[in-house]
Amino acid sequence: MVGQSLAIRRAIRLIEEAAPTSAPVIITGETGTGKELAARAIHDRSPRQNRPYIAINCAAVPESLIESELFGHERGAFTGADRRREGCFERANGGSLLLDEITEMRPEMQAKLLRVLEEKRILRLGASKDLPIDVRVFAASNRSLRQAIREGRLREDLYYRLNVYTVELPPLRDRLEDLPLLVEHFIQEFNREHKKRVQGMDQDCLDALRAHAWPGNVRELRNVVQRAVIRCPSPMLSVGDLPPEAAVRRAPNAHFMVELGSSIHEVERELIVRTLVYAGGNKKRASDILGMSRRSLYNRLERHIEHETNGHSNGRPHRNGRNGLT
Repeated sequence: MVGQSLAIRRAIRLIEEAAPTSAPVIITGETGTGKELAARAIHDRSPRQNRPYIAINCAAVPESLIESELFGHERGAFTGADRRREGCFERANGGSLLLDEITEMRPEMQAKLLRVLEEKRILRLGASKDLPIDVRVFAASNRSLRQAIREGRLREDLYYRLNVYTVELPPLRDRLEDLPLLVEHFIQEFNREHKKRVQGMDQDCLDALRAHAWPGNVRELRNVVQRAVIRCPSPMLSVGDLPPEAAVRRAPNAHFMVELGSSIHEVERELIVRTLVYAGGNKKRASDILGMSRRSLYNRLERHIEHETNGHSNGRPHRNGRNGLT
């Protein structure tokens, strides 16, 4: 788990606190935030670290096969069962099992899972005798589990059985201060993998990454850096090495609302000031965006400054925040 932000340090602290125990853990977070990485980190720091770690994505297994995948089956238990097969619980015996996207499991299977957690025994499909198991369970979801309960997608009794520790992983947009560390980590990883010698990234590249929305979170960042490292012909990553969707620099509030009753003078001043902020203070770029010469931009700025100095503001206070000037 790479990062120094407060959000990720909270998650790491919970991981370290939960690791020495055998208690179940719920791991939540958006897609790509590293839920399986967190589960693996807990297992690797636990007394079970030398025992099996098994992960299953409940959303990826057809409903007709999920019981067999979890609990196993005997030969002849159903059409196509030509041999006995151990399920995830049996293979994880003595170790840990991650149930990813647990809210995609149908309610009747959740009831069987609850019984297994309470009795610590499983029954293979087609078997007449159950088997004792010792498995630590992690449950992960990109949904709000409280909301899933309200929607009937998660049994409340199962939630309370699992909810001893909850680790919430923050989205990348809430921990942008970790971007340089994450990028450095991925550059080193892909230098080794692809035999490259990239040393870092330039400031424009970092600014572009900071401006990206990151809907795919750290997983998306990892893929972007991998592609950039492969393409990079120089020691430093630049904006030109990034894929188009990550290379576009977007200002966080690149729009504003015009309040009815505002004068043309006020609207023009607000547009000019915000465009300058958007352009990073670069007057040449701002004038190009506004479709005027740099001299026209200077003249208008001077006129607005003179207008404000002379107190010609129609008695309106300067606006700030989302809808006004800063």
